[in-house]
Amino acid sequence: MLGESTLRRRWRVEEPREQSAPIEWPLFVGNSPELRAVVRQIEKIARSDAPMLIQGETGSGKELAARAIRVRSARRTGPFVAVNCGAIPDGLVETELFGHSAGAFTDARQGREGVIALAHRGTLFLDEVDTLSPKAQVALLRFLHDFRYRPVGLSSEVAANVRVIVATNQRLEHLVEEGRFRRDLLYRLNILELTIPTLRSRHSDIDLLAQHFLAVFCRQYGLAPKRFHSDTSTWLHQHGWPGNVRELENWVHRHVLLADDPEIQIEDRPTARAAAPLEHRGDDAPGDFRSAKARAVAEFESAYVKRVLAAAHGNVTAAARIAGKERRSFGRLLRKHRIDRGQFDS
Repeated sequence: MLGESTLRRRWRVEEPREQSAPIEWPLFVGNSPELRAVVRQIEKIARSDAPMLIQGETGSGKELAARAIRVRSARRTGPFVAVNCGAIPDGLVETELFGHSAGAFTDARQGREGVIALAHRGTLFLDEVDTLSPKAQVALLRFLHDFRYRPVGLSSEVAANVRVIVATNQRLEHLVEEGRFRRDLLYRLNILELTIPTLRSRHSDIDLLAQHFLAVFCRQYGLAPKRFHSDTSTWLHQHGWPGNVRELENWVHRHVLLADDPEIQIEDRPTARAAAPLEHRGDDAPGDFRSAKARAVAEFESAYVKRVLAAAHGNVTAAARIAGKERRSFGRLLRKHRIDRGQFDS
């Protein structure tokens, strides 16, 4: 089994700070009304220790918001432990969360703390909470009842001093309706709720964010300052940014490294044409066969899934049945193409 040092590497653990250590407010870049509203909510949420739910699309900044809540709270000097729930094997849920004693099972030669113990007097951030198996949901629900747990192999319970913040890019209410998430667990988790806006809804922040990342990466690599060509700036505002702030950050990062000139021009973006549908390509060259085929398949899948969801009024189970696919397989298509089934509700 994993030792404590390995566990700390597997899950992102920020150690406790000295009481006198300076605390920095996590950097939110932007001046839009939507972002200002989020910051105001964070200030209010940070006043309590209640469990809370953060919702938002992939790449919108859910973990950044959780860290901001921690920094503005009374737990700011405690550890911050970030766990990806989708990476916890179902058979190891209780040992990962609660730890175990020596000899608790085969090969358990020594005891090990779980992530809850690592987060003592701090914050436990459970990302992708929607991926927890039914068994894991029961374990988490039982813990949230009184914040007590029993490490595997021990007979006595341990009291936990930890704030639990969970995040998801799914609508848990829909998962509850479909029988994939426990309703009582949802009630425990969304005592407080925060929704992170998409980048496309923070349109006025795009330029500020792009300029910020441009400066950050130029400093990181010791490069002379760069700037965006006016055409590039126009494209930045026209792009839909389905991957949100993370996509924008990665885009700027890549082009800082690839641009030979001080000015980053739209021609320097190798993915600009590749990302466009075939019928909208502005050149005569069709590209290599494999890339063209991949684009055509992706476009078909996305369009087909949307049509099926519309016919099923947003019911994923019914849509999967129409498509002749298993529900889990159909769900992977939704995630692959970042399709929100909520927009197809009748």
